[in-house]
Amino acid sequence: MAVENDSSVTEFILTGLTDQPELQLPLFFLFLVNYMTTMVGNLSLINLICLNSHLHTPMYFFLFNLSFIDLYYSFVFTPKMLMKKNIISYKGCMTQLFFYCFFVISECYVLMSMAYDRYMAICNPLLYHIAVSPTVCSSLMLGSYLMAFSGAMAHTGCMLRLTFCDANTINHYLCDILPLLQLSCTGTYINELVVFTVVGINIIVPTVTIFISYGFILSSILHISSKEGRSKAFSTCSSHIIAVSLFFGSGAFMYLKPSSAESMDKRKISSVFYTNVVPMLNPLIYSLRNKDVKFALRKALRSRKL
Repeated sequence: MAVENDSSVTEFILTGLTDQPELQLPLFFLFLVNYMTTMVGNLSLINLICLNSHLHTPMYFFLFNLSFIDLYYSFVFTPKMLMKKNIISYKGCMTQLFFYCFFVISECYVLMSMAYDRYMAICNPLLYHIAVSPTVCSSLMLGSYLMAFSGAMAHTGCMLRLTFCDANTINHYLCDILPLLQLSCTGTYINELVVFTVVGINIIVPTVTIFISYGFILSSILHISSKEGRSKAFSTCSSHIIAVSLFFGSGAFMYLKPSSAESMDKRKISSVFYTNVVPMLNPLIYSLRNKDVKFALRKALRSRKL
């Protein structure tokens, strides 16, 4: 039973993405393929960066961290999502919530750091080695993880103060903030204030920084004399902007709109983009179109054949 004598919930039931039986098997295979692609893509990129010294640069340092986050981020909830058993304990739910928040917020600031790196490389190349030194890179990553830790602690700490009575069915495929707030039988005003403040900061600050950086980058690209070089740079920047827009746009739709039970089904669909689609696409968008990564990949494949 999911309820103790004092009426506090000890287990939650995750409804998953849909309750329609005819869609569950196709969705299972779809998300299984998505999970395997995410694992293979990010693990391959991590190995390539570690094993090739010419990839030991600031850009690939940030990309390594992004792949690390996406790898463990998917691991937090996807295996549970693929399991037939849809019951999760209270402690397991709070643990999942903490790590989910930690990795999502980390990704926000890693993407911001990557935009800063590209801005300095393209717009201020003479200052690049000073502005993006190993010390600066390490500080940016430390700051990213500290922001993520503080945000995750704020969300999880506020969730732990709530009481969950008879209702224990989470209308989601993971233990997320808003579906849990809908189940609380105590006041959620403080939690909603924390969500609006913390999520607002962690979405708006990186988004504004990223788009300002790419605005300067696109302005610099317009001054490239070669039509082919300009076209290639636009293609690369546009793919980066699409990935960033998907991640932050779907996150904003999930958390920065007024919550209601009716809108949660739509929010679940939007959350698929930043929880499943973007982690799968990141290795493709940020690396496989890159000549340095392609060279490292060909080198690795040749050495394996030998």
